[in-house]
Amino acid sequence: MRLSSLREKAFRLKHIPHGSLETQLRRCLTTTDITLLGIGHMIGAGIYVLTGSVVRNTAGPSIVLSFLLAGIASLLSALCYAEFGARFPKAGSAYTYAYVSVGELWAFIIGWNIILEHMLGAAAVARSWSGYLDSLLGNVISNTTIERVGRIQSSSFFGDYPDVVAFILIVIVGIFVAMGSKASTNFNSMFTIVNMAVIVIVVGYGITFADFSLWTGTDAEGRSNFFPYGVNGMLAGAASCFFAYIGFDGLATAGEEAKNPSRSIPIATFASMTVVTLAYIAMSASLTLMIPYYQVHPTAAFSDAFALKGATVAKLAVSVGALCGMMTSLVGGMFALPRCVFAMAEDGLLFNSLSVVNGKTQVPINAVLVFGSITAIIALLFDIETLVEFLSIGTLLAYSIVSACVIILCYQPARYQEDGSFDNGGKLKFSVPGGGILEKLDPGHAVHYGVALMMVGFVGSGLCLSSGHIDSSLGIVTICFFSALAVLSLVFIMCHHQNSTQLDFKVPLVPLVPALSLLINTLMMLHLAPITWLRIAFWMTIGMSIYFGYGIRHSREEVLPSSPEARFSKSSTQRGVSSYGKRGCNQTTLIGAFESLITPTCLTRTAHKALSTNRTYVIGLTPFEFKQTGVVGGLNTPIRVAWLRPFFPHDDTYPRGRVSPQDCS
Repeated sequence: MRLSSLREKAFRLKHIPHGSLETQLRRCLTTTDITLLGIGHMIGAGIYVLTGSVVRNTAGPSIVLSFLLAGIASLLSALCYAEFGARFPKAGSAYTYAYVSVGELWAFIIGWNIILEHMLGAAAVARSWSGYLDSLLGNVISNTTIERVGRIQSSSFFGDYPDVVAFILIVIVGIFVAMGSKASTNFNSMFTIVNMAVIVIVVGYGITFADFSLWTGTDAEGRSNFFPYGVNGMLAGAASCFFAYIGFDGLATAGEEAKNPSRSIPIATFASMTVVTLAYIAMSASLTLMIPYYQVHPTAAFSDAFALKGATVAKLAVSVGALCGMMTSLVGGMFALPRCVFAMAEDGLLFNSLSVVNGKTQVPINAVLVFGSITAIIALLFDIETLVEFLSIGTLLAYSIVSACVIILCYQPARYQEDGSFDNGGKLKFSVPGGGILEKLDPGHAVHYGVALMMVGFVGSGLCLSSGHIDSSLGIVTICFFSALAVLSLVFIMCHHQNSTQLDFKVPLVPLVPALSLLINTLMMLHLAPITWLRIAFWMTIGMSIYFGYGIRHSREEVLPSSPEARFSKSSTQRGVSSYGKRGCNQTTLIGAFESLITPTCLTRTAHKALSTNRTYVIGLTPFEFKQTGVVGGLNTPIRVAWLRPFFPHDDTYPRGRVSPQDCS
């Protein structure tokens, strides 16, 4: 395969017909179902385990602000997911969004990491659930397992003993997921409602012990009781609390099973984010008002706090809430996992057998069986800390790509205009100096370069900050250079027209909001441990072997579907034309391709005669597409095309063509 051909294949875009809601899956989920799915996926072990650690060691009572800031940062990414949920109501989440925006290779990278995220997340939660239950029972489970089965040989990757309970739990949840989306969401909704009820009880009961002096004044060392670790501690706490919101991206995987996805996904995203943020703030406030921050237990914060207050009933409620919360998080991960696998397999990037849908339950059953089994084995053998270390980078990478894709799509020419009007999306504004040079690029193409340069600026600035060289003169100059590059790239993007595509929801203040989300996610990724990057590199090596060995040849975009409509694809364009379709340009190179494999037709002899050699012509495109793509060329012989629309039906200055099958040569 030639390098140019390989590049075209790797960066081809997925075509989703405008307004298409066709799917093999059953559309049965309401907005309430999806909202509860999102709440359950986010409110898991984090609220009961993470809170104590952040309060005790990082932020103190200012954790309430940490959760608020983390919620706002997460909302920036959630806004981007909500827009894509309205644009493309398909399973696959960030994978699908990347496929339609930046190309197949990036989509595979994101999808492959999302699969890892859901598998490891589910396995980690299952082991946490098992460990929590074991502690409530006085370590009966672990002691019995070690006595009957034995320990696993010491390793930094494996747990102390095979966690049979976690394995069985994954199998049980997998069975519910395989029974259908409605069954699994009902299962999730039940535990989510119980968990939310427990949170209300805990907050209400905890407030009765509230001592507001724990938030005011200073301690013996003169430190603020509310900011014992300073503002920096509060910000560091926000970075830790950010991961408590992981899970909202799972909402988008329900796009093909929602009754009205364009409406339900955005509403469910905002509703779940609001409920979760308020729950986190209320729980952390209740905890830090009950006992001093330095007395908070780092792993069993709430149960220990109620024990200190002699509240046995509340302590029991916390235990029930923790188990229910972890169960909903597990269901959310297991629900999203097979749907991402299904989306990739249906597109041909993973093995076709993984896209098989059960006729009765309308669930991708093979994806559930294969990846559910792998997840169960991971939960059986591997240590929790090893699993959690893997999660962060894949999630943040997916968030970053989605934010970048929102910017890119917003500045692409609209593919569909209901009123037949023209669209200036991706074109430079007339007031921009030097616009004549940049106009030679395809509309929207310059924005790709702008986003890439902005990313370089973010990464360069982040590396300077994380390396600690900001105090040196060279460090200051370097960070100023990369910061200026990021700002100028953002300004360059803003100098282009946005498209006029009408959606049920759009991210406000584009490109500022997605760019801010991209910056936050990039900075967090750069602070991850080097070993995390090495492990993800190993996982990606496996993924690239599958993609280049199988996916690139079996892609649905490679084996084009039969359709009555021809599709213009930027990924199949050829170089050689810099004009925007002006008459008399004497170009003979055709840009674009008709990809649908239907019975070929051709230009009629009449149209052929009207279009003399070196006259500008456009094949099979509407006036809107002509203005956006600039397809030009010279016609010397009849050309066979897949489908032909009338030439310029609203513009009599250009010749018209007709198609007659008998005229085909």
